[in-house]
Amino acid sequence: MTSQKKLSPTRALAAKVIYAGLSILRDNGKELPVKDLMEKVQKTVSLDAWAKERYEKTGYVRWESIFHFYSIDCVKAGWVIKRKGIWYLTPEGEDALKLGADKLLDTASQLYGKWRADNPITPKQEEEEDGEEAAVEEQSAKVPSYDDIEQRAIQGLQQYINAKNPYEFQDLVAALLRGMGYYTPFIAPKGKDGGVDVIAYRDPLGTQSPRIQVQIKHKEAAASVQEVRQLMGLLQKEGDVGMFVSTSGFSPDARAAARGSHVHVELLDLNRFITLWQEFYGNLKDEDKNLLPLRPIYFLAPID
Repeated sequence: MTSQKKLSPTRALAAKVIYAGLSILRDNGKELPVKDLMEKVQKTVSLDAWAKERYEKTGYVRWESIFHFYSIDCVKAGWVIKRKGIWYLTPEGEDALKLGADKLLDTASQLYGKWRADNPITPKQEEEEDGEEAAVEEQSAKVPSYDDIEQRAIQGLQQYINAKNPYEFQDLVAALLRGMGYYTPFIAPKGKDGGVDVIAYRDPLGTQSPRIQVQIKHKEAAASVQEVRQLMGLLQKEGDVGMFVSTSGFSPDARAAARGSHVHVELLDLNRFITLWQEFYGNLKDEDKNLLPLRPIYFLAPID
């Protein structure tokens, strides 16, 4: 195993933050929005003044740039998947944690090197033993990658949605269902406490299944297993399905209960809501589009 003393300062920091990042993913259901992951890494790893320093040329924080730079190795090694601002830990990545911090980074770099040999056009710079710091800074100064742009776009949508009050978000959920081809004859009025917030039918009279009963929780704590089970208890008729939308996500027990339920309950967190809004945006009426307007931007995105 490589000795910590022989590692360059940049690589020693990379080993710590990458190992911490993968460990945090493992301990949080093997998936996290990258913003939350970065916050947890910062709280977990002891970072000195040098690690927190900003590069003069780019203004980016050193440890954050190093973390993103070396995360490319983990992606190419098949240990991490990045999708729409969320990072996922694969089973191979979980196994790699058994290697320890230094060996994990060495192995990821070796696997990246193998991938690089097969794919000569890469987003990462050729490294020299004494040029790691310059390589990290040079990469951080480049035009943002597709992942960076997508992440920023999603964060903007998250902030926009979180600025809405519960009733405005309720209207957003109803608009999404209409874009997916449903009728929404019932949207709970202000002042209603608990129970179903939106009812959606496949046809105007609700004669066809599925008939969706929607419960919405906005800007509160993650939805609990008790709340999910409460929705399950409302699904009494054949053809009824439940949908629970929670912008703060769901507890692990709540997700487990939904998966194991004899009735169909679909769970939508904020990121999944955004994904569906993007997917069905073209089907929305103009008045519904205006609730959360999008504009596509096309740019060259070379295939890795």
